[in-house]
Amino acid sequence: MRAALLLIHTPAPPSPSQPQLPMTAKLSAPIVSPCFHQSRLTFSSLTSGLLSNRRSKSPFIVRADEGDADGGGPDEYDMDDEEIEEVDNKKDYDVEYDPLAAAAAVASVSDDIAMVQSKSFVSTQGWDSEMVVDYRINEEEFHKISLYDCDFFIRKPPDLDNDVYDFREMYVTPPDTDVYAIPKVLAPMPQKYIRCAKSDYGCYNVTEPPIDAPRDPLYKSERQVWKVFLTKHYRNRRLADPEFVLDFEEIYVIDSKTKSITRAKVVVTVPGGGNRDRKSDLLVIRDNGNSFKIIHAVSERDDPTTVIEREEWAKSRQDMEKHLRKLRDFSTSNWF
Repeated sequence: MRAALLLIHTPAPPSPSQPQLPMTAKLSAPIVSPCFHQSRLTFSSLTSGLLSNRRSKSPFIVRADEGDADGGGPDEYDMDDEEIEEVDNKKDYDVEYDPLAAAAAVASVSDDIAMVQSKSFVSTQGWDSEMVVDYRINEEEFHKISLYDCDFFIRKPPDLDNDVYDFREMYVTPPDTDVYAIPKVLAPMPQKYIRCAKSDYGCYNVTEPPIDAPRDPLYKSERQVWKVFLTKHYRNRRLADPEFVLDFEEIYVIDSKTKSITRAKVVVTVPGGGNRDRKSDLLVIRDNGNSFKIIHAVSERDDPTTVIEREEWAKSRQDMEKHLRKLRDFSTSNWF
């Protein structure tokens, strides 16, 4: 719609030499901008404007542009079919609320995280493991966990902290490929959103330069991630919460070699049960990430030097036993 500017001022009082005409004669031919040829002015609209000006005793200015051209009454001008359709679309427009704000408001009241519906969500629970799907996923909607032998994808609901996991939809692929398959699920997975802290378990592969090539690069260290641990936030509290603590009783383990996910079996030796103060918990992981034990951080924690000496003694005893086995007829020595 073309823009127009219509100025209507209070008329000046008539001079004595000019005869006073009635109001209808003055307003019978208003001055309108040429670009406003599609509009139609009526006598009632102009008369109402002049009456209001006389009451307030101030000039009255009406402005119309592209932004508010459709803000007048139905008797201001005639709208064509395109404008009528545009007005109807505005009336039928549905307001979309931010799912992050809604989820944050619900989470502040309850420990559970509000479920957000996603059009691209596909539940993979109950599917055959290692079955390749015939579609691609939007990796931006998933947590990508890179391991040594594979890449793991877990559904990522919208959240400000970016630490919410939805285990109902998971995929696994070879490293840096788009061939998505269903992973092995070796334990029941949660059916709702949970907040998790991610930590990895692996080693450094150090490559030495060849002896006969002194100009080759020096030692090369490569990080190899064999397992990833997802530890649940206690009561799904946010990281910035003053009462934030990890729930070591609920840990999910992703294995690179088997391309599977399971829940860890955790042994709790701290007294107090489920109502204990979890800020004093200490998680001990042993046996290449297969053994999990929760101990008290103050009373049961050993000095690092003591732990190293105990481990070295056990290893040195095995090495000595292996050496003495070659010199004796019996398998186990008794000098210990």
